Amino acid sequence: MDPLAPLLKTLEADGRLRVWSLVITVFGDSVQPRGGRVSTARLNRLLGRIGVEPGALRTALSRLGRDGWVESERDGRLSHYRLTAEGRAKFTDATHRIYAPPPDPVADWALSLEDSQDPMALQVGGLALRPADGPAPPARLRLVGRLEALAPGIGADIASAEHRDALGALGADLEAVMTPELAPLDAAAARTLLIHRWRRIVLRLPDLPAPLLLPGWDMAPRAAVARAWHRLTPQAEAWWDQPGPNLPPMPPADGALMRRFGGKGLD
Repeated sequence: MDPLAPLLKTLEADGRLRVWSLVITVFGDSVQPRGGRVSTARLNRLLGRIGVEPGALRTALSRLGRDGWVESERDGRLSHYRLTAEGRAKFTDATHRIYAPPPDPVADWALSLEDSQDPMALQVGGLALRPADGPAPPARLRLVGRLEALAPGIGADIASAEHRDALGALGADLEAVMTPELAPLDAAAARTLLIHRWRRIVLRLPDLPAPLLLPGWDMAPRAAVARAWHRLTPQAEAWWDQPGPNLPPMPPADGALMRRFGGKGLD
């Protein structure tokens, strides 16, 4: 059985794949830590393992070029792509949010009455709930204190249907990658798919920390992703290290790579 089959099944269930978005995931997760430049041949090899056809990749790269995300350059017979200065600037905040360390336990929470609904806050009876020590928009009413009563499974009531569905798909992906050690290319593809899903969750939905976990989760989703990402990384990075036919070697990854998620994924 294809070890990536469960991941590919959940990807297919998402509907039409936005290849350009998957390319952005690859740049952020794997290319930027290695000098920021990658050959089309290596992108084809990685995304081909996920089922992306070369023509679809060419179309995606062309779109990203038109939109100012990437620029191309020739090196002999090979084409390479890198992010533009504008593209790199867009990565800064997103990268911080995607790879932030798992949160410490929340001591105090803030419950706010706000004029606009913040998509990055949990909603409880029309009020926004978030850790008190984090950023928050202006509020007409703000209460800070500790949670003293929690009904069993209340996280499922607080999370939106979109949030529950997204975490359900993430849970399936996490279960799929916690398998015996994958071959280098398979690990690189699995890590790409895992971070692609996590990126889409974390950039539009709030973290759901303990004690507000959904049923079936024994740790915060960010901590679970960190653990899986670090587990996949040795083999995934081995593939990025490997040269091959029309696959020139990549520069070594910088030291910041293993500090992602606070370096806590191997605990």
